[in-house]
Amino acid sequence: MVSQKVKIKNPTGLHLRPAGVLCKNAIEYGSVITFRYGGNNIANAKSVLSVLGACIKSGDEIELICEGEDEEKALKEIVALIESGLGE
Repeated sequence: MVSQKVKIKNPTGLHLRPAGVLCKNAIEYGSVITFRYGGNNIANAKSVLSVLGACIKSGDEIELICEGEDEEKALKEIVALIESGLGE
């Protein structure tokens, strides 16, 4: 298991479009990919409903957690995607 904290930079947070981008990319990996937010709440990064339900706003910090055969690659690439603003 590997994890890293990352701050959400896009101005509108994880609304539908960036949540879809995050999920689409997370699904490409065999690892289980989740993120911790607001203390001990956990969301599945491969589920748009789970990501939207987290209500992540701009400036919020999440801890991305990857566990599986390609966890290192998944963590590195998804953190880079989030830091780039998820296409916004």
